[in-house]
Amino acid sequence: MDAQQLAAELRARSLSLFGRSLHVRTLDSGSCAVCESEIRLLAAPHYDLHRLGLFFTPAPRHADLLLVSGAAVRAMDLAVRKTYEATPDPKAVVAIGACALGGVYESDLFLHGAVDEVIPVDVYVPGCPPSPLALLQGLLVAIGRLEERVSTARFDLREERTA
Repeated sequence: MDAQQLAAELRARSLSLFGRSLHVRTLDSGSCAVCESEIRLLAAPHYDLHRLGLFFTPAPRHADLLLVSGAAVRAMDLAVRKTYEATPDPKAVVAIGACALGGVYESDLFLHGAVDEVIPVDVYVPGCPPSPLALLQGLLVAIGRLEERVSTARFDLREERTA
């Protein structure tokens, strides 16, 4: 699948799911900032994440998806958990980069190693750093997981109304 096809599918699915734009909150849990440079490329004209209906937001309360990078440093535990809890349901978490997946550093006194030891993760995007196209693919998979949650939530609400 090339970048144009991936972009078109991502836009169609995000708009059908939310009927509006999807807001992404980036969260650095202790990275070297290389993954963040790849994330910034998503907003550049070549990838132009905004044309797909995806926007970065500084507030977790406005986010639909968390994009987490870096090894889970224990000093960031509270901030990571609070950001996760502040993000409204349904939400998805995408861990990006080898550090966030626990492939670079082992768990020790200062860090957990993998992000999923602190918060639940829905999608893993490997790479050091992952390319913008890999990040787009990860976002597409995350939107698929959100579609499942939203359809399940709607079904549960219908059951409550009839009971």
